[in-house]
Amino acid sequence: MTYLFQSERLGFRNWIDSDLKKLHSINTDDEVMEFFPSHSSMKETSLFIQRMQESIEHKGYGYFAVDEINTRNFIGFIGILDQTYEASFMPSIDIGWRLNKSYWGKGYATEGAKACIHHAFKTLELKSLVSIAPKINQKSINVMEKIGMTKHLEFKHPKIENYSPLQDCVCYKITV
Repeated sequence: MTYLFQSERLGFRNWIDSDLKKLHSINTDDEVMEFFPSHSSMKETSLFIQRMQESIEHKGYGYFAVDEINTRNFIGFIGILDQTYEASFMPSIDIGWRLNKSYWGKGYATEGAKACIHHAFKTLELKSLVSIAPKINQKSINVMEKIGMTKHLEFKHPKIENYSPLQDCVCYKITV
């Protein structure tokens, strides 16, 4: 497998056809999707992968498919993506992650996000990144803090206004 870049244990690459069922499994896991309004259908997952492939091909970034290098196992995604919804800090480039729960607790989200920050600032020469999470998602907030991000503001997320427990969000930021 050829990777666009690597960290110590993770390889970051564009998406391939065999990722679809694996990502769909992650996108329909109740624990993984605890802080999202809904699960993604197979069609939505397929469209997501297509969007990421196009972003990675045209811009050099997106939410990358991530493999554990030693086993070559697909573990989920970590990466950066343009965001443009209604919020005071938009437009921005968001850093995010979603991993198969069997890979939780191993430091992969932190390691992978740090590698993506390095790629964003050193290779792509971006100047800042944000990360968003519902205030109740302490696991993601912990990762944001471990990767050197600081709390920028709190806001009500316009895309999840019908899901009140998830609507109150935090935005963390990191700059060069």
